[in-house]
Amino acid sequence: MKSLSIIIVSFNTKLITKKCLINLKNNFKKYPINYEIIVVDNGSNDGSLQMLKNFEKKWPEFKLIISKINLGFGKANNLALKKAKGKYILYLNSDVIVEDLDFNDLIYLMDKYQDIGALTVKVVLPTGDIDPASHRGFPTLWRSFTYFSGLEKIFLKVPILNKIFGGYHLAHLNINEVHEIEAGTGAFLLVRKEILDKIGGFDEDYVFYGEDLEMAWQIKKLGYKILYYPLWKVVHLKSMSGLKNQDIAIRKKTNFYFYDSMKIFYKKHYMQKYPLFINKLVYLIIDLKKINNR
Repeated sequence: MKSLSIIIVSFNTKLITKKCLINLKNNFKKYPINYEIIVVDNGSNDGSLQMLKNFEKKWPEFKLIISKINLGFGKANNLALKKAKGKYILYLNSDVIVEDLDFNDLIYLMDKYQDIGALTVKVVLPTGDIDPASHRGFPTLWRSFTYFSGLEKIFLKVPILNKIFGGYHLAHLNINEVHEIEAGTGAFLLVRKEILDKIGGFDEDYVFYGEDLEMAWQIKKLGYKILYYPLWKVVHLKSMSGLKNQDIAIRKKTNFYFYDSMKIFYKKHYMQKYPLFINKLVYLIIDLKKINNR
């Protein structure tokens, strides 16, 4: 058994994926570990496939899975999960750059504390700011309201009030200290393989967004903790194959799935708690936001 399996899904991000892989390879020279990397090419048409085949020829730990069509994020990751042999699985976006990270430290921590089901490090944007998606609470109605209304931003740095109004991004917690969170981001998420075997990997009802939130929910449901561990850092270039893609058609399609995932999560976990008129109002607001953000 490998200590670590890294799963990466690539879709039309040839140069970025290449940079991601080169940095990973250099990182493992610095911090050796028993690992494998599994890349799923998700129907790319930008020359990514040939680039990935070249890596496969020269890198013994590298495995390539080819899909002729874009399966969506969750299905593609699950395809790789079936082949993974690691005790731990790292879900890593192709636009995340790992330059200095000792995975031995992360695995030692999770081996020592068996109640940790998943772990993420400090995921920052190119600006140096933390990626908000990497440090989250679950999107309850109140948290969603305070976030979309802008109240979270207004009270972001006000003690006590940031806990009341900033619950979605856990604004009251110190991002420079180790602590438990409710959900991280699928851009960098280390999970026990035994847990993934129980929950079946990513929920394939979600196509491009929301899978990581759903996985976090299922991990917590099993009684495990999700740890935020900022002693190590990675850079997330963010949305290069999604909402910020230069292809207008891809952006529109991604926008649809982005808001659709909100409906799916709400339906799975909150709909039964509220009366019909509240549920209809929630769906209406999501639809209006989807239209306004096309």
